[in-house]
Amino acid sequence: MSLVVIDAASHEAPYEQVRRQIAEGAASGTLPAGHKLPTVRQLATDLGLAANTVAKAYRALETDGVIETHGRGGTLIANLRLTDPEADAGARTYARLARTQGLSLDEAIRLVEQSWTP
Repeated sequence: MSLVVIDAASHEAPYEQVRRQIAEGAASGTLPAGHKLPTVRQLATDLGLAANTVAKAYRALETDGVIETHGRGGTLIANLRLTDPEADAGARTYARLARTQGLSLDEAIRLVEQSWTP
């Protein structure tokens, strides 16, 4: 099983496909906290993409707190687990529902942000 699969026929930009699939893997636990990701250059080579494309996805993931970059120590999946098991279960349920409904991660987050204010 590949870390990321690029669909050349998709209307979704390749960097977004990389970002989304890694974020979904981290959220679902398929990519557990501490999992070491390939280097930008290695993943780009594996996927047949430009290194800048993968670098853009990694920057977005780091900004979102999904991954942590440790220089020569590599790039790792961040610890995304919530400390409250009930909140963690609710977040997982929402993520599954959002994926089932075909929402992108950005759309799902936007809905949470809109619902945040009472």
